[in-house]
Amino acid sequence: MGCIAIGGPQGGRCAHHVRSRGFACPERADAWQEAVSRTVLPVTCRFLDPEDHRGRLTSMPLGCGELTEATYSAMTVGRCRRLIRRDDPEVYELVLVTHGGQGVEQQRRQAQVRPGEMVLCDSSLPFTARTAVTSSLSGALVLRLPHQLVRLPRSRLRDLLAVPLPVTSGLGKVLAGLLRGLVDEYTSLSPHDVTRTGQSAVDLAGAVLGHFTDTDARLEPDSQRRVLFIKCAALVERHLADPSLSPAAVARALGISLRYLQLVFQDQGTTPSTFILERRLARCRRDLADPALLSVPVHAIGARWGFPRSSEFSRAFRRREGVPPGGYRMLVGGSGSSADGDGDASPPRRGGAGSAGGVRIDPVRA
Repeated sequence: MGCIAIGGPQGGRCAHHVRSRGFACPERADAWQEAVSRTVLPVTCRFLDPEDHRGRLTSMPLGCGELTEATYSAMTVGRCRRLIRRDDPEVYELVLVTHGGQGVEQQRRQAQVRPGEMVLCDSSLPFTARTAVTSSLSGALVLRLPHQLVRLPRSRLRDLLAVPLPVTSGLGKVLAGLLRGLVDEYTSLSPHDVTRTGQSAVDLAGAVLGHFTDTDARLEPDSQRRVLFIKCAALVERHLADPSLSPAAVARALGISLRYLQLVFQDQGTTPSTFILERRLARCRRDLADPALLSVPVHAIGARWGFPRSSEFSRAFRRREGVPPGGYRMLVGGSGSSADGDGDASPPRRGGAGSAGGVRIDPVRA
């Protein structure tokens, strides 16, 4: 039997890819099970449609954990006591279903997990997972967390096994966004960035599970600040368009002091003001390089990302890039002849009727 292809390095990091293409259907099932057991966890796999044996895994080591992106046709996956005795890495698997549906059974508990929900499984206990037979693929992101890094009582975590966990708001939404962002940017991250972001993912996952167990996640102070930084970053991204966004507004929304907010960002080697400015300039660079936005004046692009005065935008951009915004647009993608003229494109509306008095950010809830 041939071996499923496993890809090597891409960009800055090495993401390992496993695909079931290239094998005859009878061979694919065995090859897929072998690859999943070697790359993820020792399990048994069975495709439910004899003519549809599609599957793809991308495994991304994070230092203290590992993230896997998986897409697959209808199948059942099982882990029995024999496999556990043979090889148990002692990890939790936090599974974010991205498309399709998935049934999970563990600890005599059954759950149907829909896209936008998470489910927790324990490698040290038998479990079964199953996807429905459809023409489309199912998919999930799987974050593997070593038992010893999840600082919550095992007895409380067992109450969460095979239970759908919504991630449409609060910390769960922040964690889901972080995992999706890791998949998109993994190969461009430096080894240091991967390790630091992996630690943040583990800390944030512990906080999310602590929220669902209604138990203090008992994070160390530096871990608490890493989780808080992720919440700060998500809040800033949502409000970049409002020129009134400031470190003080972020601190108020999170219910912390400005001094503590500064400590949170200091741990990441930056300041709240610098972070906000850098994120705004990153959005402006993206729009200036977009050929579809050539007709949008430069000053309008600055205004839509929180620079209401064109002179302020031009100074900040020149300090960061060494060229003014119009010059940057010419360098990266076009003449932009209308860049500094009037245009009919208008920046996003900000805030609503009361926005002139300052940015309104609702308090953040876990």
